[in-house]
Amino acid sequence: MAPTKCRNLSVKRIFHFRVSSQIGPLEQRLLEELWNRGSATVRELVEGCCSDLAYTTVMTTLDRLFKKNLLTREAVGRAFRYSPSFSREELHRDAAGEAFRQLLESSPAPSLPLSYLVEIVSDRDAELLEDLGRLVEAKRRELRQSRGKNANSKREGER
Repeated sequence: MAPTKCRNLSVKRIFHFRVSSQIGPLEQRLLEELWNRGSATVRELVEGCCSDLAYTTVMTTLDRLFKKNLLTREAVGRAFRYSPSFSREELHRDAAGEAFRQLLESSPAPSLPLSYLVEIVSDRDAELLEDLGRLVEAKRRELRQSRGKNANSKREGER
C-alpha cells in the first residue's frame, strides 16, 4: 500500500504546485470576493470583508492580479474599480487543463497519467467514471465529424 501512497502524493504535488504558483491564498481570497461582488475598489474591500488587511496590502494584491490578467480595472476618480477577467468556472477549467497538460508532459508514457486519472475517478465515484466515458465518446464523434468535413473540403478543392 505504501507505493500507492507515494505515487498519489507526487501526483498531488504536481497539481498543487502548478495552480498555487499562479495564485496565492490572499489573491484567491480577493478574487473570490470579487466574484461574489462583481467588482469593488480597494476601499470597499477593506471596509467590508478584508478589514483584517492593510489598505496597501489589498491594493498591492489587486495590482498583482491585474498584472496577471486575472482582473480588469477602471479608473474611478483617484481609485480603481477591479473586476474579474474570468468567471470562477473559466479559471478553474484553465487551471485544471494546465495541470493535466503538465502531468502529461512530465510522464515518459502519456497513457500512465491517463490510467491514474481513471483510477482516481473510479475510486471517487462510479457515476463520474461513466461521465468520463461519455465525454470521451462525444469527443471521438466530434473528431470523426471534423475529419469527415475536412476530407470533403479537400475533395471539393481538388475539383
